[in-house]
Amino acid sequence: MSTVVDTGAAAAAPARSRAITDWRPEDEDFWAEAGAKVARRNLVYSVLSEHVGFSVWSLWSVLVLFLGPAYHIDPAGKFTLTALPTALGALLRLPYTFAVARFGGRNWTVFSATLLLVPTALAGLVLHPGVSYGTLLAVACVAGVGGGNFASSMANINAFYPQRLKGWALGINAGGGNLGVPVVQLVGLAVLATAGAAHPRLVPLVYLPLIVLAALGAALRMDNLSSLRNDRRALRDVAKEPHSWVMSLLYIGTFGSFIGFGFAFGQVLQVQFHQQFDTPVKAAYLTFLGPLLGSLVRPVGGRLADRFGGARITLATFLLMAAGAGTVLLASQAKSLPLFLAGFVALFVLSGIGNGSTYKMIPAIFQVKAPTGEEARRRASALIGMAGAIGAFGGVLVNMAFRQSFLTTKNGDAAYLAFLAVYAVCSLVTWAVYLRPGSRWPKGI
Repeated sequence: MSTVVDTGAAAAAPARSRAITDWRPEDEDFWAEAGAKVARRNLVYSVLSEHVGFSVWSLWSVLVLFLGPAYHIDPAGKFTLTALPTALGALLRLPYTFAVARFGGRNWTVFSATLLLVPTALAGLVLHPGVSYGTLLAVACVAGVGGGNFASSMANINAFYPQRLKGWALGINAGGGNLGVPVVQLVGLAVLATAGAAHPRLVPLVYLPLIVLAALGAALRMDNLSSLRNDRRALRDVAKEPHSWVMSLLYIGTFGSFIGFGFAFGQVLQVQFHQQFDTPVKAAYLTFLGPLLGSLVRPVGGRLADRFGGARITLATFLLMAAGAGTVLLASQAKSLPLFLAGFVALFVLSGIGNGSTYKMIPAIFQVKAPTGEEARRRASALIGMAGAIGAFGGVLVNMAFRQSFLTTKNGDAAYLAFLAVYAVCSLVTWAVYLRPGSRWPKGI
C-alpha cells in the first residue's frame, strides 16, 4: 500500500513504496534537504532492473555461440536470431516510456522486471539439439521485452533529477543498464569454460533468481512520482519537432552501434577470423570486452556533455567513430586481428561516450524550446522513448548489414564501409544543426 509523502518526509524514505506528491528538483534547497537522497535511491534500483533487462535482451548474443552443428543453423541464421530481440525491444520502447507516467515508476519497474522471467524461462526450456529453428526464432524474439526496460527507466530517472545533473544521472542509469550486455557474456564465458558448449540452458537459468531480486528491490525501495502524468500531445508534439528526428538519427549512430555490435561481435569474430576462433569459448574470451568498456564510459560521456556541451562531445565522438570504422575496414582487408580488435574496442568505447552525450542534448533542447519547465520535461521524456526506439533499430540494421555482407562477400568489409558513411553523415548533421557559425543554439546544448 502506498503512502503519500511531502517535502520533509521525502528525505527519510521508508522501505515500503510511496507516492511522492511534492517534487521540485530544480529548487536547490529542496534538492539539498530531501531530493538528492530520494533520487539516488531510485536511481540505484532503476539501474539494477535495467541491468538485468539488458542482460535478458542480449541473451541470444551469447546463446548463439552454443549453437553448434547439432542445431543446423548457419551464420546468417544466427544473425537473424540476434536481430529479432533487438527489433522487438525497439518497438516496445515507445509504450514503455509512457507506461511510467500511466502506472508509476515503481509500479512499472516491478512489472517489467517480473516480465523478464518469461523469455528467460522459455530459453531454458527449449534449448536442446533437435529444437526447430522456428521455435528458437519465437523464443529469441520474446527476449526483446528486456529492451523496453531501458526506455521506461530513462523516462523515470529523467523526472527525478534537475537539469544541471541530467547528463550525469542519465549516463549512470544507461551505463549501469548497458553493463548487462558484457555481464551476460561473461556468464556465457563461465558456462562455456566450465560446463561446456553442450549446456546452454545454464545461462538463462542463472538469471531467474536475479530477476526476482530486481523486482523485489523495485517493489520495496522505489517510488512513484505523482507529478508524472502522460501528456497525450507530447509524442505528437515531439514528432512534429524537426530536432526530434535529428536526435533520433544521432542515437542510431551511438546506441544503435553499441547494441548492434554487442549482439554481433562474437559471431563476427567466429566468421571472419574462424581459424583463430574455431571454438565458441575462444570468441567468448573477447566478446565481453568492448561492451564492458562502452558501458563503463557512458557516464563519462554524460559528464563531459554537462561540462562542455552535448553537441561538442557528440561531434567529436562521431568523427572518431568514423576513424574507428576505417581502422576496422583496413584491419579486415589486411587480416590483422590485433588491429581489428583495437578498432572494434574503440568503436564500443566511443559509442558509449556518444550515448551519454546525446542523452544530455535531449532535455537541453526542450529546455530552450518548451514554454515551461514541466512541458520541457514531458517532451524530453517523450523524445527519450522515440529516440530510444528508433536508435535501437540501429542495432537491427547493424546485424542485418553483417548478415548481408557475409552472405554476399564472405567478409564484413561492406558493413564496415557502411558504418563509416553513417558516422560521417552524423558528424555533418551534428555540426550543421548545432555547432556551425551562426547557430542560435547555446554552447552548452
